[in-house]
Amino acid sequence: MSPRVLKRSLAVGLPLALLAAVTAAGSAAAGDTEHDGRTARVTGTAVLGTIPLGSFSDSLLPGTVGDDRGVKLGGIGSDIYPAGRKGEFWTVSDRGPNGQIKIDGTKRRTFPVPGFDPVIVRVRAEHGTLKVLQAIPLTTRSGTAVTGLSNQQGRDEAPYSYDAKSPLAYNPNGLDTEGIVRAKDGTFWLVDEYGPSLVHVSARGQVLTRYVPKGLHLTGADYPVVESLPAILLQRKTNRGFEGLAQLPGGDLVLAVQSPLSVPDAAAGEGSRNVRLLRFSPRHRAVTAEYAYRFDAVDVVDPGEDDTSELKISSVVAVGRDSLLVEERTDKAARLQRVTLPHGKGILGSAWDSVATSPSYEQLADPSASGVPVLRKRLVVDLGTVPGVPGKIEGVALAGHNTLALINDNDFGMTDGAGAFDAQGRLVDSGVKTVLTFLRLPEGR
Repeated sequence: MSPRVLKRSLAVGLPLALLAAVTAAGSAAAGDTEHDGRTARVTGTAVLGTIPLGSFSDSLLPGTVGDDRGVKLGGIGSDIYPAGRKGEFWTVSDRGPNGQIKIDGTKRRTFPVPGFDPVIVRVRAEHGTLKVLQAIPLTTRSGTAVTGLSNQQGRDEAPYSYDAKSPLAYNPNGLDTEGIVRAKDGTFWLVDEYGPSLVHVSARGQVLTRYVPKGLHLTGADYPVVESLPAILLQRKTNRGFEGLAQLPGGDLVLAVQSPLSVPDAAAGEGSRNVRLLRFSPRHRAVTAEYAYRFDAVDVVDPGEDDTSELKISSVVAVGRDSLLVEERTDKAARLQRVTLPHGKGILGSAWDSVATSPSYEQLADPSASGVPVLRKRLVVDLGTVPGVPGKIEGVALAGHNTLALINDNDFGMTDGAGAFDAQGRLVDSGVKTVLTFLRLPEGR
């Protein structure tokens, strides 16, 4: 792995020439599932090679990873965004290798490589290989690694060592990064699951500002933290904060909460199909709209699943001035829906933004009947019906005329449970690779 490349690339905004590829996608009425993607096809794949995580990380920030426990670079499929040249994309890792081990009947969150620092990676698909061209570590104001460790005791999962036996220290700088876009000025915007938060990052990876919900009271971070997001987001489900991020042609951002909020309680969130998207204006540094989005039934998204809590939004992609592709998925299936964002602020600041409202938005079986302006959607493609598409697709981007780039999250080759590591503390790799897949949609989709 070559040393860090810190050359500032030309600023790349949303590739408007690609928007026409899917703006006409879908012709059925909202909720119809008649076009199931069977004529969509995979036209190419590129697989990330074997790169030791320790040497990769230490080439960026020397000394951050003492022992990578045999883990290889992966997890960079949290999202994907065009880098301006054919076959090149920006990707972002999540918080790093992590898993769950049950101790005395309680699951503990493990961080086998606690020094790992989330990273922005520019890649190129070339002859079946996904090549790393540039890597930008995320750093604090003083230049240290933000790490991916949990932020707040009592709110985030307690962090433990690889074997779940030794507690680790919380880190208020820690980010569980997911979505990524690149602004015209060369800076990046990311979303994070912990806060949940929206993070503005310089071209060199320094966190400029982290926008979090009002009332979060995150202290001790070595970068500016601004409480400007709706307080209702404090009710996010553990490990289910912001997951998707899109940049509209005018520069506004759309943030997707991965799962329904726990309002008024966890049980309501687990059984709900009602989730939220937010529109953020970088110019005004404020949320300007909040949209109600309703999942299809879980057995429609994934015919083999009956647990509604498995539904997630993992990616949102701008495909027009006010249009998005929204990925509804479980870990085994995914479908892309197209929505058009209406004028106005939606449910922002309404009774549905209050934890005191009963029944809550999350508890509504038919939000529209209760006056909630739910986004209308049209199915573009059911990825589960397309041969060759990997599981756990978390990133979607435009890649050309009627072509999408998809990337999966391989979880750094980790699995849950005590068997994730051998007796010597080395990873028992799952064998799942990071794969970038090009998907050609039928004309007119």
